[in-house]
Amino acid sequence: MIYTITLNPSLDVAVEVSDLKPGRVNRTDAEALYPGGKGINVSIMLTRLGIENQAWGFSAGFTGEQIEAMLLREGCDAAFTRLDTGYSRINMKIRAERETEINGRGPAIPPEAVDGLFERLRLLEDGDTLVLGGSIPGALPHDMYERILRLTAGKSVHAVVDTTGESLEKALPYRPFLVKPNHHELGELFGVTLESLEQTEDCARRVQAQGARNVLASMADKGALLLDEEGRLHRGIPPRGEAVSAVGAGDSMVAGFLAGYARTGDYALALELGIAAGSATAFSPWLADKPDIRALLDRPDMRQLKDRITQHFRLDPLAPDDVATYIDF
Repeated sequence: MIYTITLNPSLDVAVEVSDLKPGRVNRTDAEALYPGGKGINVSIMLTRLGIENQAWGFSAGFTGEQIEAMLLREGCDAAFTRLDTGYSRINMKIRAERETEINGRGPAIPPEAVDGLFERLRLLEDGDTLVLGGSIPGALPHDMYERILRLTAGKSVHAVVDTTGESLEKALPYRPFLVKPNHHELGELFGVTLESLEQTEDCARRVQAQGARNVLASMADKGALLLDEEGRLHRGIPPRGEAVSAVGAGDSMVAGFLAGYARTGDYALALELGIAAGSATAFSPWLADKPDIRALLDRPDMRQLKDRITQHFRLDPLAPDDVATYIDF
């Protein structure tokens, strides 16, 4: 079973303004409302890909109720801890000539709510996957992820960590199954700016030497590098398309990777599905849906994936081109 944790979920208000004038009254050209947070995005995408999972986290007030209701409408199994005071944060995403985000703080989280989360974590079983993503809210200890990983260290739980800086660095000794920094975040760990594939590979190997089993480094329009736990390096090239929004693209990549690995047990195929899911989201106003990802997988420029799937499953190379049927979604 896959569990995602979103410590500080949000209600995201996304607006488009063709000619933003700071200090003036501006009117939107379009607006949309979404549930937000890395763990939430991963849960929604996993659900769309047909992978069972459960979303955990804290929610408060009318905004928390709305976040949970939206997840339920998406078909997600949401099991958030309700807080008695405050309200879940509202984030504003302004899409104009340049994209701007204004993120709320979130509610106070009392110690008893944290204890309740820890009690849930003690019930995880060998083989479960736990996804930790995003920044840690100021209402919680700065080493919250480290505490969670320490709590699950005695079991064979596959931890997926998608965070940055000190939180990522302190997670590495617990041998997480997967870490997913982008190339900027990967470089920041070692105080360098990554400008080549060779530099990215070198830093990925350094992260692996510090404990990560698999390192997935996203590189925007250059695709992604995966250094798997056998020391093999895989590079995924993204399909061509017009980027609409970067929101949720990295989370979709994580979900696609986990779905692909769950279905095939093959890291190269998991990377390809991760790139397809992440790219489809980048080409969409919000998280991509299953038909968007299927369409990308069956495009001519994804032919290499079809060939690898055919070889992996020993399929007839003349079989239909519907790649998605081979990974069962």
